[in-house]
Amino acid sequence: MRYALLVCVDESLELTEEDIERQYAEFMGFQDELEARGALVSLERLQPTSLSTTVRVRDEGLLVADGPFAETKEQIAGFYVIECEDLDEAIEIASRNPGARYGTIEVRPVWEI
Repeated sequence: MRYALLVCVDESLELTEEDIERQYAEFMGFQDELEARGALVSLERLQPTSLSTTVRVRDEGLLVADGPFAETKEQIAGFYVIECEDLDEAIEIASRNPGARYGTIEVRPVWEI
């Protein structure tokens, strides 16, 4: 079964160059681990929410706005799609994601289309 791991972090945290390099190395190690397990289907890193645009259609009118729709402390910074036997394996993999130590990893089943 496929699961999406949504990596949610607080974009307002100010990181040093050392922090950025360390986190990059940790995420690359996580990616290598997923590839070695044969679990990685795809992954994407997202630009900050300050560059996002929301689109809604209401009463046949188009509403376009800058930024995220919801006001939250954590934003989706990226996501992985993984192939697992079950939810327990997906949770185990999510717990190894470096983002789980300073943010949240949402594990969500993917609809098979």
